[in-house]
Amino acid sequence: MAVIGIKDIAMRAKVSPATVSRVFSNPELVSKKTLARVKKVIDETGYRPNRIGASLRTRKTGNIVAIIPDITKPVNAGIIRAIENRAQSRGYSVLLGDTQGLTDREHHYAELVSMGQADGILLFSGNLPFNIDESRPLYEQIPPLVNGNERAKHSQLVQVTVDNIRASADAVDHLAALGHHRIAAVTGPSSTPSSQERLQGYVNALKNIGIGYEPQWVIEGDYDVLCGETAVNQLMALKERPTAIFCFNDDMAIGVMGALQKRGFTIPEDISVMGFDDIRYAEYVTPALTTIHQPLEEIGNACIDALLDQLKNGIPKPSCEFLPHTLIIRQSTGPVKS
Repeated sequence: MAVIGIKDIAMRAKVSPATVSRVFSNPELVSKKTLARVKKVIDETGYRPNRIGASLRTRKTGNIVAIIPDITKPVNAGIIRAIENRAQSRGYSVLLGDTQGLTDREHHYAELVSMGQADGILLFSGNLPFNIDESRPLYEQIPPLVNGNERAKHSQLVQVTVDNIRASADAVDHLAALGHHRIAAVTGPSSTPSSQERLQGYVNALKNIGIGYEPQWVIEGDYDVLCGETAVNQLMALKERPTAIFCFNDDMAIGVMGALQKRGFTIPEDISVMGFDDIRYAEYVTPALTTIHQPLEEIGNACIDALLDQLKNGIPKPSCEFLPHTLIIRQSTGPVKS
């Protein structure tokens, strides 16, 4: 006779494994209709939770899984350090899931909760790694989860981030105040929520200032320092070159500065360069990088606190907490060359 497990119960009841686990651990968090359906399947199969189920009832694995697209990125490193420090201070350990942007890895790490190896998820990605039925409440289909930094597009999530649209507009406003009217943008991948939001802020700011939007001045990058060379090659080949370049993260801005300097340009006298994130090395490059500061430690701390609040108090209220960003003016931006 085949051994029945949580996934089998979930399949027969047409719910997620996380919901089955919640039936055993915190049934009060499951709707009456779903609870009755799952219990009916449990009774029919004679299923009894194993030791993993027993640990789920106590919600005391003491682990949280953090799903991150690339742990080598400086911006992610800052958040990771914060969440590990905060989690340990509150009696939890962090299991890092470096997905490298692969969907199957995202789903693998997400399943650690239903497998009893973690209590909740910190998701630093725009992809929600679950098969969601939009006709049902989200909390019935996913384990306790907080979405940080890269916002997944789902209205029922608890999210912590900065206002990328407003922050990007602040960057453009700073350059425009220095007299720049030809402001290029090096974006992140077009599929990335943060890049989409920063592009919207860039476009909004240009419109509000009365500067025309020029598609040839917008270069899609990949948030990596190496794409700076490609971006500079394209922008410097234009008949009408930009006088300022706004990069959607600091890595690309540093790459752009290096590529410009190799071509003999002086920053900011010839071209101003601006970044986004304020990573650790932004103030140590030459010239020091003007950028938008993201409060990475505060983002990490707020994510941990919100997740532990879910684990303690149950069903969360959907929310998006915008933490304050700051314009950091250094030496890489200056008045437009007359």
